[in-house]
Amino acid sequence: MKLGTEKIPYHWIEEIINLAGERIVVVDREGVILYINAAYCDFLGTSVEKAIGKPVQDIIENSRMHIVAKTGQKELAALHPINGSDMIANRYPLIIDGELVGAVGTVMFRNPEDWLLYKNKIQHLVEEVNYYKTKAEKNVKSKYYFSNLIGNSPSFTAVKKLAERVSNSQSAVLILGESGTGKELFASAIHNNSTRASFPFVPINCASIPEHLLESELFGYDEGAFTGAKKGGKKGQFQIANRGTIFLDEIGDMPLAMQSKLLRVLQEREILPVGAQKSISVDVRIIAATHRNLEEMVEEGTFRQDLYYRLNVIKIEIPPLRERKGDIELISIKLLEKLERKFYRRGIKLSAEVVERLNQHKWQGNIRELENVLERSINVLDGDTIEIAHLPLYLRDYETISVPKVSNVDESVIVADMPVQSLKETLAQVEKQAILNALSIANGNKLEAARLLDVGKTKFYEKCKIYSIH
Repeated sequence: MKLGTEKIPYHWIEEIINLAGERIVVVDREGVILYINAAYCDFLGTSVEKAIGKPVQDIIENSRMHIVAKTGQKELAALHPINGSDMIANRYPLIIDGELVGAVGTVMFRNPEDWLLYKNKIQHLVEEVNYYKTKAEKNVKSKYYFSNLIGNSPSFTAVKKLAERVSNSQSAVLILGESGTGKELFASAIHNNSTRASFPFVPINCASIPEHLLESELFGYDEGAFTGAKKGGKKGQFQIANRGTIFLDEIGDMPLAMQSKLLRVLQEREILPVGAQKSISVDVRIIAATHRNLEEMVEEGTFRQDLYYRLNVIKIEIPPLRERKGDIELISIKLLEKLERKFYRRGIKLSAEVVERLNQHKWQGNIRELENVLERSINVLDGDTIEIAHLPLYLRDYETISVPKVSNVDESVIVADMPVQSLKETLAQVEKQAILNALSIANGNKLEAARLLDVGKTKFYEKCKIYSIH
């Protein structure tokens, strides 16, 4: 028999329906069962002979087939409770020659086990899609607002008001501040308070991208621009940020060659992807940030003067945490709320002694260091109050040296009760301790520790080798 010219036999069709895994029922306009397959009957605990000709609601628990047969309104992916389980049902009106004659219903999953089997097969695909979706959203959405910038100190309040005031400007912004002061939070808040808020916010850390990749990362590349180039090319971050804001963090670490290309973007409002022959127009507001002294770098010739003036249209200088008197406790409370969600804890408090100790510390790592200290404390906390004993060692031992008053000795001279060593040995001990403290604050990140100490990466690694710090 040639299947191309002959009709499929009825018993073939019935077997195909059963093999397809669908449980099917057909009713007329009155909701009387005209057809039901054996697989559905097995699930219901009845037989085809007993079901045919009976009202559908007498055979199938909680059925709505008779309703669909009268209304002609389909019901897709509807929960259908049967035998104590929620099935997934589809119900379609059956229209023949333009006339509503009944309805067709299917049950996709006979039981929760079928559903779990199906779910497990696709779960890893769903998780992968969600991962990339979240990553993409994170890269193009600004999540901080001015309400997230905590502090009432005069110096911080003045800076915050300035940032709010210039948010709606289209001019470039240069944010200066030590590492850990919250430069990206300010950039994010400025974007969210601007007319560009509904468009992308794209943060780029210029120090973390290898120099040979920075141009293609910022400006993209054309297909065939270099060996291994992606087919069809790749959009750069400036294209992704079009009509929005691009945040260039650690702009002071951008190589000179890239500085000239960035200057062209600021002047011409267009980019040239690697390997491309034609420029692409972009409408992007640039917010740059650095912990370096750009004016000194300009004098040294390591940062272009013309680029500095292009970026320094609006300058915002964030004060370090040690200069924000009264803000440390407020920020700590806010950070604890964030950490409580991370650790599934509630009601964590700071003792009065801890608040005093936190206020005494110099906070070289600023808010980032403070958050690390609090997180470390929660990890060793048994109750709900952080005490001195829960703080890192370098804060626990943070004591003011007191010296007994001695006659004929100037009160301004402080004498430490310690053996006299050579100046070289003393300096080496201090230097090693400074490196260890910086690494502790930076959670072991050597690049970040080098920044805190304001030394070059190569010199920092050399010092670590000298003092056997791994």
